[in-house]
Amino acid sequence: MRQLVVIGNGMVGHRLVEAIRDRDTDGRWNIVVLGEEPRPAYDRVALSSYFDGATEEDLRLGDLGDRVTLRSGERATDIDRSAKKVTTSTGDVLGYDTLVLATGSYPFVPPLPGHDLPGCHVYRTIEDLDAITDSARAATTGVVIGGGLLGLEAANALRLLGVDTHVVELAPWLMPAQIDEGGGALLGRLIDELGVTVHTGTGTSRIEAGDDGRPAAVRLGEERIDADMVVFSVGIRPRDEIARAAGLEIGERGGVVIDDACRTSDPDIYAVGEVACHAGTVYGLIAPGNAMAEVVADRLVGGTAAFTGADTSTKLKLLGVDVASFGDAHGRTEGALDVVVNDAAGRRYAKLVVSDDASTLLGGVLVGDASAYAALRPLVGHELPGDPLALISPAGAEGGGVGAGALPDDAQICSCNAVTKGDLTHAIAGGACDVAALKGCTTAGTSCGSCVPMLKQLLEASGVEQSSALCEHFTHSRAELLEIVRATGIGTFSELIDRHGTGRGCDICKPAVASILASLGGGHILEGEQAALQDTNDHFLANLQRNGTYSVVPRIPGGEITPDKLIVIGEVARDFGLYTKITGGQRIDLFGARVEQLPAIWARLVDAGFESGHAYGKALRTVKSCVGTTWCRYGVQDSVRMAIDLELRYRGLRSPHKIKAAVSGCARECAEARGKDFGVIATDKGWNLYVGGNGGFTPRHAELLASDLDDATLIRYIDRFLMFYIRTADRLQRTSTWIENLEGGLDHLRAVVVDDSLGIAADLERDMAAHVAAYADEWRGVLEDPDKLARFASFANAPQAPDPTISFATERDQPVPAGPVALGMPAPPVGDARPAPNGSAPVEV
Repeated sequence: MRQLVVIGNGMVGHRLVEAIRDRDTDGRWNIVVLGEEPRPAYDRVALSSYFDGATEEDLRLGDLGDRVTLRSGERATDIDRSAKKVTTSTGDVLGYDTLVLATGSYPFVPPLPGHDLPGCHVYRTIEDLDAITDSARAATTGVVIGGGLLGLEAANALRLLGVDTHVVELAPWLMPAQIDEGGGALLGRLIDELGVTVHTGTGTSRIEAGDDGRPAAVRLGEERIDADMVVFSVGIRPRDEIARAAGLEIGERGGVVIDDACRTSDPDIYAVGEVACHAGTVYGLIAPGNAMAEVVADRLVGGTAAFTGADTSTKLKLLGVDVASFGDAHGRTEGALDVVVNDAAGRRYAKLVVSDDASTLLGGVLVGDASAYAALRPLVGHELPGDPLALISPAGAEGGGVGAGALPDDAQICSCNAVTKGDLTHAIAGGACDVAALKGCTTAGTSCGSCVPMLKQLLEASGVEQSSALCEHFTHSRAELLEIVRATGIGTFSELIDRHGTGRGCDICKPAVASILASLGGGHILEGEQAALQDTNDHFLANLQRNGTYSVVPRIPGGEITPDKLIVIGEVARDFGLYTKITGGQRIDLFGARVEQLPAIWARLVDAGFESGHAYGKALRTVKSCVGTTWCRYGVQDSVRMAIDLELRYRGLRSPHKIKAAVSGCARECAEARGKDFGVIATDKGWNLYVGGNGGFTPRHAELLASDLDDATLIRYIDRFLMFYIRTADRLQRTSTWIENLEGGLDHLRAVVVDDSLGIAADLERDMAAHVAAYADEWRGVLEDPDKLARFASFANAPQAPDPTISFATERDQPVPAGPVALGMPAPPVGDARPAPNGSAPVEV
């Protein structure tokens, strides 16, 4: 087995190891990774989400797996090329057959007077962000030096931390490396409107210290800005010192020189990412680094892949402003022409750079509205499909009229993973019939996701019909059936299938229609015909557990509960012998209730003021909260009150999938709001609203929908979001998938919810108001109705007889299923079997 040593455990080093493991199916390589930071690799591109509540664990990349030894907190100190050995900071010496340098870069700090004061920071690692957070606690004003991409992210971080923020950029406009003067002017104006003061065309001369030795002001020539803290973001430099010491060839402006195979001047040493210099260029983006990693992995298993340059296109949302740049954005190609739409009133700027005969797209800049990016970027270097002005004019929005058919096969649709149109059409021809299948077999759309709209276009252009039928009994989608029910007033499943479907229904359409009827206020879910439509959990208003018992989950809004109610829960659990557990959703679950016990348990709980927590339903579950300003010294809003208000407002709301939510009282995000379907995070100006997060098999962070909202606007936007989701989502479609599949994605959702682009906001709000007014506790409804109560029995001919197959053991002083019990297979009877009172065998309900 050959030995590979990788120096560097950043994103590119991690990608390299993953790529080798995927290709090295014969196990020829043993891999050792040296990581200077004391933790596994993490997503540095998403580092700013740390200020939105993401944790180190959220950012962490996947495990490296077998045959890989990660030595965290250990850096390489010397390379002995002749002996092919690396010495580390612990004194260990590692031999190698092949060595890869993935040491990345470090942030450059100009040697200004005062640059090294405590309270001056860079923006590179988790430690840097922790230090910025500490400084912000005592700061009122902060200055970010550098108005590039990372500088604006740092500015947003200070803003989220409640610091009055200034940005200083030496160039005449922001993001000068990516966008032109016209786009920069609009970007500066939009960011200034958000409360961040922008200073362009001026340099920093010094940082003045106060009496405490920390920054007190930043001097811009004669201008002075009060500043309690400073963040430098003026560029990066390759971490090439160990390569220099080893005698490897270095580029004129730094970086280890590599050839097209990513090989350095030593054939046994490769370099990838920001430390590498290819054809005189050091790339500071993740996509080129990933491409280099793939090339090296291919070479190490005998391939001939080559790195010949990289797409440096960028599409970002900076402080809520869309910015995109692609191809020759600055028009440096000889004879290049600009086609510009500068719509200051519409807050959008778009420029296309075309060849001297206006036939070929060379690049472009989009600010304020980047929706055309996914369609335009793959066209770079190709013949334009029409008038370039029409492609970026407002009338040509949604991709400027550029269809998938206009793209050549070699057009790169997904630049993050280098997937071309040809790759995708080949996958479609091979049987990929939806976006999920395309993602799975090509990796397109699995990184930034900006190409997903184009994947849908390619499917449609290939003639792939994607059925939206709910099941074999209805040709309509769930959303269409909901509109039919709304329009016709049909109130039963039998009438709906009789008029708009075929057959008798199935396990797919029955609960889906039951959910639709419940969402539209169709009465108690166990009322009349509706009861027969429910699945097992809804049928008994409780969650079926693995030993045939049920769990009881009372609602505890915001996690706030009185001692008296706690005592009631304890007494109920003791009296009925229930296992008791506090959940991650700030509720108390009571496990082990037999079906005939449920009414008696709920009678006690309802008398004490509890109501159903809907743990069994596709409905709102919980709105989790931290303690907010009531107790927390960092809190900036009353998160408990808001969580209670939201949970009580949306309780009982039936939806295509379960809904979870959370409210955090500050950016520290103790309620984990960004892992929820909708999450609310307090700011010093109000609330930020996030949507589309979830846990489960495919965890996903929610994305920012709107910022700094007052209470009334926040609730209005959530009303619209939830009702729009309920009306248009497919069966069992979570909010994250629903948003991903919306035409236009989050931008479209924002237009509907915030800007009322479809003119339905008032209608959505009316529907929610009707739900709130009509809410009634489902368990109270059962207890007050003898017919509904009669359903809660294990045996029709022995209503009070317990199921003899259910038995318990004791673990940590609590009852647990006598196991092991296979899912869906109750444990065999253990000495407690009782015959039915009349002596006949019990008959299952």
